[in-house]
Amino acid sequence: MKEKKIFLLLTDTGTMLTRLIKAYTKMPYNHASIGFCSELGEVYSFGRKTVHNPFIGGFVKEDIHSILFQQADCALYSLTVTDYQIEKMRDYIQVMEKQKETYSYNFIGLFGVILKKPIKRTRAFFCSQFVATVLKEGKIMDSEKDFSLIKPSDLPHLADFQLVFEGRLKDYQNRVMKERISHNCHIIPVEIGASWTDTI
Repeated sequence: MKEKKIFLLLTDTGTMLTRLIKAYTKMPYNHASIGFCSELGEVYSFGRKTVHNPFIGGFVKEDIHSILFQQADCALYSLTVTDYQIEKMRDYIQVMEKQKETYSYNFIGLFGVILKKPIKRTRAFFCSQFVATVLKEGKIMDSEKDFSLIKPSDLPHLADFQLVFEGRLKDYQNRVMKERISHNCHIIPVEIGASWTDTI
């Protein structure tokens, strides 16, 4: 079976909600997403559906170029997986995406994390709970810890994730863009002494 990579993106967007969570967790990153390409063009999570209202949340395909992530700090991890594993995860996410209006953000579950008591709700997740569930669907991990108690900082330790980048998300985007441009540039070798017209 061919091997591919998935990506775990942990971020600190600096919003009021993430600042409140950070005050409790004391961790640098308090939002988790799962992605399927290094350019982060396909990233999924449970979070706010509108930029200006943190209380309207649910399943989201995130746009890392949006205003919400403009000043975000991040840690990006990669994990090598098989075609079978990535297919299982994609299938699970696609089903959820088709029914996204029936899912909601598990705000109450956040209090369960604080109290260390699982609060499970039907068709409701918070970000790290969602990512852990996707990993389980992909047969990547099966933590003994209840998924409704998993924090973003727990996720890199649930499988053999490798740190790819840490810093400003915008800096990572710029790096990816530069690499893409350099890969698309084709330099035509010119012999010394040849004129420009010789290369045409």
